[in-house]
Amino acid sequence: MPQKNEWFTVPAAGENGKTVIVTGRLDVEDYRSRERNSIRVEVSMSYKPAGEFGFPDDETAKLLEEATEAMQKALKGNKAALMTGIFTGAGRRDWVFYTFSTDVFGSFLNRALADLPVLPLEIYAENDPEWAAYDEMISVAGDVTAE
Repeated sequence: MPQKNEWFTVPAAGENGKTVIVTGRLDVEDYRSRERNSIRVEVSMSYKPAGEFGFPDDETAKLLEEATEAMQKALKGNKAALMTGIFTGAGRRDWVFYTFSTDVFGSFLNRALADLPVLPLEIYAENDPEWAAYDEMISVAGDVTAE
């Protein structure tokens, strides 16, 4: 069954009180229903905030979008992982994925970003079989509809 690729975008308060733009995926049921897809991976990149709101400058924003597009393109038709969220603000962008294997995810990420300059990424993985982090993102977003 093909993914519909339905997303929402809402502002939210980050941990430090600064605004963070949350972009989340809505159509996750097919991927989520497979019990093995229980590993949550967060890929993060800090940047020097431009201005008081903590968002990236134009050059950094362009690089972040190139990275996002490269990951989304590499995932098209690929079941290695599913990007479920993007958080931007307070000097940081976090891309959130669910996968079945950190090894497979690492290979995907290296291939996806191979044409970009080396990025100062931090990667964190945890078991989340209930997709609790995803459900929390949806609850923070409130009543959302697809873009």
